Amino acid sequence: MAENVPRLNKFKNKGKDAGELRRRRVEVNVELRKAKKDDQMFKRRNVAAFPEEATSPLQEKNQNSQTFKQWTVEEILTGVNSGIVESQLQATQAARKLLSRERHPPIDQIISAGLIPKFVAFLGLTNCPQIQFEASWALTNIASGTSDQTGAVVGGGAIPAFINLVTSPHQHISEQAVWALGNIAGDGSALRDKVIKHGAVAPLLSLLAVPDLSVLAPGYLRNVTWTLSNLCRNKNPSPPIAAIQEILPTLIRLLHHDDKEVLADACWAVSYLTDGSNDRIDVVVQTGLCSRLVKLLGSGELSVITPSLRALGNIVTGTDEQTQAVLDAGALSLFPQLLRHNKANIQKEAAWTLSNITAGRDAQIQEVINAGLVPHMVDVLVRGDYKTQKEAVWAITNFTSGGTVEQVVYLVQANVLEPLLVLLSSKDSKTVLVILDAITNIFLAGDKIGESDKLCLMVEECGGLDRIEALQCHENEMVYKAALNLIEKYFSGEEQEVESLAPETTSDGYAFQTSEAQSTFNF
Repeated sequence: MAENVPRLNKFKNKGKDAGELRRRRVEVNVELRKAKKDDQMFKRRNVAAFPEEATSPLQEKNQNSQTFKQWTVEEILTGVNSGIVESQLQATQAARKLLSRERHPPIDQIISAGLIPKFVAFLGLTNCPQIQFEASWALTNIASGTSDQTGAVVGGGAIPAFINLVTSPHQHISEQAVWALGNIAGDGSALRDKVIKHGAVAPLLSLLAVPDLSVLAPGYLRNVTWTLSNLCRNKNPSPPIAAIQEILPTLIRLLHHDDKEVLADACWAVSYLTDGSNDRIDVVVQTGLCSRLVKLLGSGELSVITPSLRALGNIVTGTDEQTQAVLDAGALSLFPQLLRHNKANIQKEAAWTLSNITAGRDAQIQEVINAGLVPHMVDVLVRGDYKTQKEAVWAITNFTSGGTVEQVVYLVQANVLEPLLVLLSSKDSKTVLVILDAITNIFLAGDKIGESDKLCLMVEECGGLDRIEALQCHENEMVYKAALNLIEKYFSGEEQEVESLAPETTSDGYAFQTSEAQSTFNF
């Protein structure tokens, strides 16, 4: 249908044009991409403190000790500018405590007071590790704020200073520097690329260059993994390919570690790397990671399932060959449980992933059938939440576009028509159009085996004709034209049905005769 060309163009399959049937969606449903900030924190503030230190203002007004008195920004400035190392340390620690408050840390006041360049200078005081640590922590928390606040830290020269501290002999200072660089890189593509250009990747990877990752403290390893994931994050532009190739071997090691937080962040990193053009996807697929991602998808741990599903879902937006790598890794065997998962978001992403698999070759559609997924897809159409239903609609429509006649017949036998027709009452015109495409494709398959009259009966029996007719009054021109086309082509005859045309009713439903194969399809 000519009206649908712009919509078909929104499918992604490089090298095909709108004249062909199967398309993959580009930025499919923005909420898939941005749900809960990708379900992974892109900046983190360090509000933890040593046990003996108080961090809340109430505790800091401790009657028995003046040490915990909360300093004003003016007092901090005086201490920092005193030229006396002990006073500078106390003032920097006081700033760090203010910035570690749970509520309303005075980030802007600290910036306005001109303290950032002072703290950056303190990062270089190798003879005073305590002040390096306090300044690192204070700057980390400033960098956890808005883009402007992170930018102020970068503007003060913090990136090269933090990169120098990554390999500090003091692990707590190294960890704080890693955390700060993670916050800076997590701000967006521009600062991420600055961190990479300043040479952060090699020293970060050197921290993990040990024979066995389990010798590293769990918190330290988690921090390094999270920062590496932020170096893989964000698009427009995507990270430099050279940096990705440098990071990937370490990511693969991290994906074989046993700590679930490390696994989750490493999976998020892979999901970012696969969220892009086919050549980007290929860099990941060529490492052979698909089978590991499938294993993690079956881990039963939600924090790991979510990003591994996203990564695999991103891969199948690529070429048919890239999609095949996911199928060959056995991913489809996990989809019955994913489509019934108790978290609606997992069901939705699983249905979205399937929609891009059914946009593939008919042999790939056959793998979906062989994995027993069609009844589950129909079940999602009936019972899923609305966002999941919309993804399942795309999966079904792509199936009807690229499937063989036999495959489409199988879909109808799985009772897809009624739930599909019920969803024509959707308020979303795009979804209604996609459903009308599916119905049209099913009728085209029926035409090829001379069984469209029997399909008409099935549509009428489940109240579908009334729903299609109602769309002739739809406010969207493309919707009412598509509905009108269906009615004129298949439902406009004046009760011409004669007994011989009616499908023979069998115990399995309607029997349809296919002329070319002379086999009977029981719809």
